[in-house]
Amino acid sequence: MSATAPPVIEVKGLWRFYGRWKKVEAVRDVSFEVGRGEIFGLIGPDGAGKTSIIQTLAGVLKAHRGCVSVGGIDVLANPEAVKGPVGYMPQGLGVNLYESLSVQENIEFFRDLRKLPEKTYRENRAHLLNMTRLGPFVQRRAGNLSGGMRQKLALICALIHLPDVILLDEPTTGVDPISRQEFWQIIRRLVQERKVAVLLSTSYMDEAERCHRIALLHSGRIIEQGDPEDLRAKAAGQFAAIQAEPQASALQILQARDDVLSTEAFGRELRIRFAGDLQTIEKALRDRQIAVSNVARREPDLEDLFLQLLSAGKQQKPELRIPASHVVGFPATVKSAAVTKRFGDFVAVDTVDLSVERGEIFGLLGPNGAGKTTLIKMMCGLLGPSAGAIQVAGFDIQSEKQQVRDQIGYMSQHFSLYRDLTVRQNLRLYSDLYGVRNTNFRGLMRSLGLEEFESRLAGDLPTGLRQRLSLLCAVLHGPPVLFLDEPTSGVDPVARRTFWDLIYSLSRESGVTVLVSTHYMNEADHCDRLGLMHQGRLIAVDTPAGLKQTSERRSGRLLAIHTPGFREAFDAIRPVYPGAFLYGDRIHLRSFDARSDERRVLSLLSQAGITEVQTSEPQISMDETFIDFIRTAEMVHA
Repeated sequence: MSATAPPVIEVKGLWRFYGRWKKVEAVRDVSFEVGRGEIFGLIGPDGAGKTSIIQTLAGVLKAHRGCVSVGGIDVLANPEAVKGPVGYMPQGLGVNLYESLSVQENIEFFRDLRKLPEKTYRENRAHLLNMTRLGPFVQRRAGNLSGGMRQKLALICALIHLPDVILLDEPTTGVDPISRQEFWQIIRRLVQERKVAVLLSTSYMDEAERCHRIALLHSGRIIEQGDPEDLRAKAAGQFAAIQAEPQASALQILQARDDVLSTEAFGRELRIRFAGDLQTIEKALRDRQIAVSNVARREPDLEDLFLQLLSAGKQQKPELRIPASHVVGFPATVKSAAVTKRFGDFVAVDTVDLSVERGEIFGLLGPNGAGKTTLIKMMCGLLGPSAGAIQVAGFDIQSEKQQVRDQIGYMSQHFSLYRDLTVRQNLRLYSDLYGVRNTNFRGLMRSLGLEEFESRLAGDLPTGLRQRLSLLCAVLHGPPVLFLDEPTSGVDPVARRTFWDLIYSLSRESGVTVLVSTHYMNEADHCDRLGLMHQGRLIAVDTPAGLKQTSERRSGRLLAIHTPGFREAFDAIRPVYPGAFLYGDRIHLRSFDARSDERRVLSLLSQAGITEVQTSEPQISMDETFIDFIRTAEMVHA
């Protein structure tokens, strides 16, 4: 934001309470500013207060204390006045759309709401349809659009009057990676061309990198705000990634060291934050007969900072173990052959072949609507396949349903709990359902940090604790196979990391086979292998590293360009490299010859008068890998 230009959005000391006696502080003393031509991100998990803040700015929700100004309008004094100059897109896949209406009819409906003159409407409509590439689909019903197309249509409807202020509440949650990338390019273009002020919320940490400034939110308050790059630099300590075998033993050694401040199992990698000398830590592992194959320093990311801000000192990690006798003797594998599920004419899962081995953490990765939940429900026996066969722990899911259910644990997308029962009552109920006797509930609750909450209703627990309780209920009977459907959706980074530590211990120490679905691309590296799902099809299966290597062989390595004038640089590069895209304040493109392309890019930028340029070759992300696989799959099926 310019030092001289007044802010377009100004929030000072904002408070919002919920409940009859105003006991729940949804927003606590929040202050920030957003200027013209700026993207400001509210970053945090579900329940952090993001939606309450945006709804207050949109004039939808009334605040209880503070000052809120949008475009010079006092929102708290006159909430109706702000609805004209603001474009507001609420949370949810096209939640502001009418599914029975066509694309054209939805846009016309919002034109009438805004009372736009016909000439203005035609110009704005043409501009937005061109920008979103929805022109060929104007006669299609909104209910028949893909998730990404629905979000683009919702954006058109919110922006049909071309407002100067745009409020977007989690606009990319659940959409496929290509649509997410295109959505960000649209926002960037609006900011660049019209200098609009954009306030958006997201629970994706990687999206924070695409904003000019961000505020990290937790429990209704801002715990840090500023430029993403400056914030990353605030992460204390040193960071490294280590590949070591046996991994479980290496992890125990690292956790016991005073100079290792935090640890995390990340697939075949162990990530640590440490103080002191990395070589000393590596030597300590080798001295204990740990085979260390790779040690590399890494730069901290925003999630590392978030974790530090929420944690105090070295944390005692919760533990969850199933006695080995519970899983020995069963072929704890999951196998599917040409499995298909149809709902009428719609194919939700399309001829999926899959084999998951004992003790493996297998991830199903893909956006909402890719078919992940449907596939998991079929594997659990909750849905019958339309075609194909599935075996779980050696039993057929159609002819031996009861045996399958005895051998699996299942944690649904929104946590399988009875919210009006206490923690202990939920555990006792699941224990009775599974026929488990003489269960040491207190010991189990203590191992997961739930003991002090045993009399609290499950519905009143923080999201992270509800998540732990749901996992505990799913594994009470010691199943050899565990299904987890988007178990980390909406939880904070501390709870997410704790949860993955628990999954790791179940897999490595108890031999449990884990099949987990997620739409968080950055969770991919936690898994031993991944299945990438798109439009019901399994388009690739491999280790995270193997998928990235395949993508690099097919489409080239990643070349990143960093320059203060990145918008002008992007305009200069894009005609020559049409596949280039903006990622935060960097430009990314794929290259088979990085040195040659670097020279060419520098020449293009020099001709445009841009000389302050830095280039690098970062590791390709799973997000970019998935985009590459989707595009390849779509070309094959075209």
